[in-house]
Amino acid sequence: MRQAIGLLAAGLILAMLPLVGLPAFYESFLYLVFHWVALATSWSLLSGYAVYFSFGHGAFFGAGMYTVATLTAGLGAPFLAALPVAAVVATLLSVGIGAVVFRVKRLRGELFGLLTLAITFVLATIVLNTRLDGGPGVYLSNVPLPRLVASPTGTFYLLALGLAVLTLAAAYTITRSRLGLGLFAIHDDEDVAEVEGVPTFAYKLVAFALSAGIAGVAGGIHAMYVSYLTVPDTFSITVPLYVVLMSVLGGARHWLGPAVGAALITASLYAFTGGQQAILGRAVVAFVLILIVLLLPEGLVPAVLRRARGQRGRAADVAVAPILAAAGARTEAPATLDCRDVWRAFGGIQALRGVSLSVAPGEIVALVGPNGSGKTTLINVISGHHAADRGRVELGAATLTGRPAHEIAGLGVSRTYQIPRPFAHFSALDNVALAATFGSARCAPAEARAEARAWLEFTGLGRRAAALPHELNLHERKFLELARALAGRPRVILLDEVLSGLNPGEIASAVHLIRQIRERGVAILFVEHLMRAVLELSDRVVVLNEGEVIAAGGPREAMRAARVIEVYLGKAHVA
Repeated sequence: MRQAIGLLAAGLILAMLPLVGLPAFYESFLYLVFHWVALATSWSLLSGYAVYFSFGHGAFFGAGMYTVATLTAGLGAPFLAALPVAAVVATLLSVGIGAVVFRVKRLRGELFGLLTLAITFVLATIVLNTRLDGGPGVYLSNVPLPRLVASPTGTFYLLALGLAVLTLAAAYTITRSRLGLGLFAIHDDEDVAEVEGVPTFAYKLVAFALSAGIAGVAGGIHAMYVSYLTVPDTFSITVPLYVVLMSVLGGARHWLGPAVGAALITASLYAFTGGQQAILGRAVVAFVLILIVLLLPEGLVPAVLRRARGQRGRAADVAVAPILAAAGARTEAPATLDCRDVWRAFGGIQALRGVSLSVAPGEIVALVGPNGSGKTTLINVISGHHAADRGRVELGAATLTGRPAHEIAGLGVSRTYQIPRPFAHFSALDNVALAATFGSARCAPAEARAEARAWLEFTGLGRRAAALPHELNLHERKFLELARALAGRPRVILLDEVLSGLNPGEIASAVHLIRQIRERGVAILFVEHLMRAVLELSDRVVVLNEGEVIAAGGPREAMRAARVIEVYLGKAHVA
């Protein structure tokens, strides 16, 4: 709250400067600072928080510029009335791109960046070869500028300041919201975030739309500022490169980082705009920036804050709500998990062949079989990570088949991973709190952290709540995954080799925890190779081989079946 009040107070003080007769040069300089603050901060809403590096910010910026130019110079619309239209055009462009691109898992990372860069050049070609520009450029010198203050430079100053403050306020609000928490989780592991209940597609689309809309407004204001538009200048590589550099320098995962980077770089560039030392000066600035990026890869703001607090940094101040009293172990109404004739193929490999099984509330069903038999594939299908080719998966009266993974999590399905996959930039507490926020529990932030602390205590990790995942050993990371799975108050838990890699004492602790979970009425599907634990824990055993169920029943009965002995030991050992 203090940061929000400080931002508002700073905005009000800066808004007073044109009234005291600030020289036009300084108004123009500060206009450019605020202009880049808005652009860099808006870029980070998707690319910094969710690490979808976009080089298409120039496209949305250029769309805003030419929208204002067309409406004002071409159609005679008032300048201020054209700015919301510029935002809408840029937003619709981003939504159209995101609605297609975000559905394709392969288009992440470098491919997403290259695609957005290509869109910039495509849009530039369209503008250049239509009446929007046509080649000679567009003049806006005759478009009337509203007089917010006495001087034109003061008007531009106030417009850019207002946009920068609103953009920073949006960034601050997002980092402390469910949207921000979800975006940070997408940054660390998008597939796990979806399985934990984060609606990744919707969140990415919202962040992309907001980012593009702000860029469109910034472009609209800048069109009037430069008063003459050409395609090469508007759609140059300058905008995407500058916003990336500014965000990375200041700290793209912190709401204030891009603004600090924008101010530093804009001031550095202005310090060497002319004279005999201009080239040398810019080279020195570039060298210093490279050093900062190499030595402080997280950015200036997170590095300074971490040192000031005397602790390791966390993901952009995620989840700062106070801890409440432990929330207790609550679960939703029990339900039976039912898989019926489930098939799944990967290319020419049939991973699942008509698998059918059920797990009742309070029951532990062990899923065993040789490596490659389809155990993890079945868990992936149940949790929504993979879609079934045929068959049905149901939880009580709800059909899971065909639902996205975040909806399945919301219905009460949690899982762990064979190799732990915690969110690397989240503390142990924040890892678990995310599941409580987005799982079937749908807790408010303060309640989610209280719930998370309760489950960390339950799994013996209460003293490690502030630790980051890389600071935990394998046993602790396994139990962190178990705490995260429990925090969403699941009706079904899918445990994928939760005991692998643990020593006998740790296995005994895990077995005790799993029994306690069963006592709460949770249905447990338990994938494990450790036969002693399978026989000790499970009520029933289902054996898979090459994607087919070859035996099912009581633990000892199923493991003594002739087909099971043949698969594990060979035909010579079959009685």
